[in-house]
Amino acid sequence: MSGTSKQDIRSAFRQWRAVRPFWGGLLLTLGGAEILLTEKASLKVVMHIGMQGLAGYLLPAVMMLCGLLTLFSPGQRLFYSILGALATLGTWVTSNLGGFFVGLLLGLVGSCLAFGWLPDQEPRVSRRRRRAERRKHHDGNTATDVTRAARP
Repeated sequence: MSGTSKQDIRSAFRQWRAVRPFWGGLLLTLGGAEILLTEKASLKVVMHIGMQGLAGYLLPAVMMLCGLLTLFSPGQRLFYSILGALATLGTWVTSNLGGFFVGLLLGLVGSCLAFGWLPDQEPRVSRRRRRAERRKHHDGNTATDVTRAARP
């Protein structure tokens, strides 16, 4: 694989990532995966306990599903982020305090990021670039003012 094809792949991934709430969906998915990994009960115990034990596996799975759907269907991000936040809050009770707080925090932060993401925003301009443009614009205006004042 040549260096240019790696750059093409990286550029394509950046373009794909720019049109969706990438970090929100990723954190929500990782939060659900972390909670699922911290579950210690076997399936026999879950079936014996009943609905409470099943919810311990169901809610993190819903979190992961909402995170993936946010990534691949960004048009419905508001619904998925709200559903993901509710599932995340439900894991507080059902899944070892939300995966010992780590999965709970990841899920809530990811849901908030996905909810707050706005499509079609212009990229932010750095402070240095804005200052340089102002100086360039300001210097250009003063040069024309000086030449106008020198003319009779």
